[in-house]
Amino acid sequence: MNDKWLPSPRELIRQERRKKLAQRKFLIAALSTFIVLAGLITLVITSPGWDIVKKTFFDLDYGREVFPTVIKGIFLNIKLTIIGSICIGAIALLLAILRTTRSAALTPFRLLATAYVDIFRGIPLLLVIFLIGFGIPALGLKGLTSNVTILGTAAVVITYSAYVAEVIRSGILSIHPSQRAAARSLGLTHAQSMRHIVLPQALRRVVPPLLNDFVALLKDTGLVSILGVIDAIRAAQINASRTFNYTPYVVAALLFLCITIPLTRYTDRALRNTYARQIQKEQSDVTPSHRQST
Repeated sequence: MNDKWLPSPRELIRQERRKKLAQRKFLIAALSTFIVLAGLITLVITSPGWDIVKKTFFDLDYGREVFPTVIKGIFLNIKLTIIGSICIGAIALLLAILRTTRSAALTPFRLLATAYVDIFRGIPLLLVIFLIGFGIPALGLKGLTSNVTILGTAAVVITYSAYVAEVIRSGILSIHPSQRAAARSLGLTHAQSMRHIVLPQALRRVVPPLLNDFVALLKDTGLVSILGVIDAIRAAQINASRTFNYTPYVVAALLFLCITIPLTRYTDRALRNTYARQIQKEQSDVTPSHRQST
């Protein structure tokens, strides 16, 4: 006996129709995309100032000349992003736990964590960089660094920790209270239930928004250039100021895109997988109850 499922003739006809419909939609989408892009390109290259824009922003020879200095700066951006993300993760996790704790003894720390998040989510990152980058050295205290790279990174870490803390807190609050109750009924302490039950689930749920914050962090590390740090943006600015040719900015933008686009696509994929797992879980939860009722 052959248990292999074979589609019926009617199902084969449906599959063939769906295939033709998908091909038709693909051709329509490709044609419409080509028409729109061709129209935009034609509009740009036929504009009166295109020759000036081409020489000022898209000078290939000058782009090859400044490429080594700009790519050296992008490596600094990547380095600051990696170091900053590690520090942000640790601080944000601590803030999120403090904001969700119910311990009466930790009430002062919970209030301080709330104030921290409110303050640094309300102040623009650029102002925080100015305040820390210029304010800390102005104090003249011994033991405090005046390294602009460290101060700029610290400003970014302080600001982003407030945003990431709220993302992690939302993940913690999304875990149903019955999970905590079940953990406590098994004899786990509050800290153990948070570590082994709540946090693993919460962090898995907030992976997509955390990846979005990581992409934004990579771009915002360019703001430390206002303190004089020679990153990709600062390197492009120095080269552009020498010749008043803005091709280095285009080179820096393309380098950022080479990093952020794959990260963005990976984030979208992670978001789709998370949504698919959630739908699958909901269906698996409904199916047994449906079978029992029948």
